[in-house]
Amino acid sequence: MNMAWKEMKKNKGRFLILGSIVFLVSLLTFIISGLAYGLSQDNAALIKDLPEGRFYMAKDAKQTYSLSRINKTIQDQILSKQRNAAAFSIQMGFLNDRHGKQQSVAFVTSTDSKLFKNVKKGEIILDNSVKDEGIKVGDTLSNNQYNGKFIVKGFVPHSKYSHAPVAYINMEDYNEIYRVNEMQLIFIPGEDGTQEFAGLQSFSKNQFLNTISSYKAEQMSLNMIIWFLVVISGMLFAIFFYMMNVQKIGLFGILKAIGVKTSSLFNMMWTQMVFITVIALSLSIALSQIFNKMAPNGMPFNLTPETTIQLSLVFLIIGFIGATLSGMQIKRVQPLQAIQQGEV
Repeated sequence: MNMAWKEMKKNKGRFLILGSIVFLVSLLTFIISGLAYGLSQDNAALIKDLPEGRFYMAKDAKQTYSLSRINKTIQDQILSKQRNAAAFSIQMGFLNDRHGKQQSVAFVTSTDSKLFKNVKKGEIILDNSVKDEGIKVGDTLSNNQYNGKFIVKGFVPHSKYSHAPVAYINMEDYNEIYRVNEMQLIFIPGEDGTQEFAGLQSFSKNQFLNTISSYKAEQMSLNMIIWFLVVISGMLFAIFFYMMNVQKIGLFGILKAIGVKTSSLFNMMWTQMVFITVIALSLSIALSQIFNKMAPNGMPFNLTPETTIQLSLVFLIIGFIGATLSGMQIKRVQPLQAIQQGEV
């Protein structure tokens, strides 16, 4: 510990540069992670907020829920046996306010269930983000394919699908707009095992989310960037300590000659790595949380404590691995040979 601290005081500039780079990389990683989680909620909060369970859609839909049509007889059989199950449908559409302004929404309807908002014919419940458009309880909204008017009965928080606010409507109204009588999906909560039903394909929540093309492509791209930044941070540690160790070959030889153990030299390097990483991460976490609080309402950004802790641990592990790999040359240093090379 004492040797590690003395070296850091002697080479402040070098360690300050490394700490600054780790700070910038970790801050960028936290920001992108918050954006990835925020976009995932903005894209599929309707599904993600459901409890764990199994989703079922028609096999011939080829994992495209919008093409799924569940046979009414099979649906009734499942719902009669599974008390908490629900059949539901999702379809993108538009609503017109009293001024004729269009609002893109995701229409959702379901059988009677506590998992979804159930409304009467002619009523509608919307995600609270539409309040920003001036819509309030009691307003009447229309749809070009619907003969009547929708009366806004209330709002729900954070209910989005495909980056559009969810609009819960009655099943009869949904059938009138889209001219369909079959539901697209069946959800059975709390399902430990997979039950098979004729003509239906089963999905876990994560599997179903990956059938949503926009969700899969969006999250895959952002997660690739996140892990790319994490790998870069590990490489930075490896390169930095490798260059430092090359310059100190002669010093290591002398230290080994006077009896300093190789493990002590590794501990010195690990102490420096932890010290730099903890300070850099503390600053980046503080700034990212400030950004999390100050981000505009329209920005889908949400950095959770769980994500922050997980990424911090990953950075520490990657930093440890990078520093350890670079320190393998310390183990190979022969005291006499290193001294003969001269101390740089």
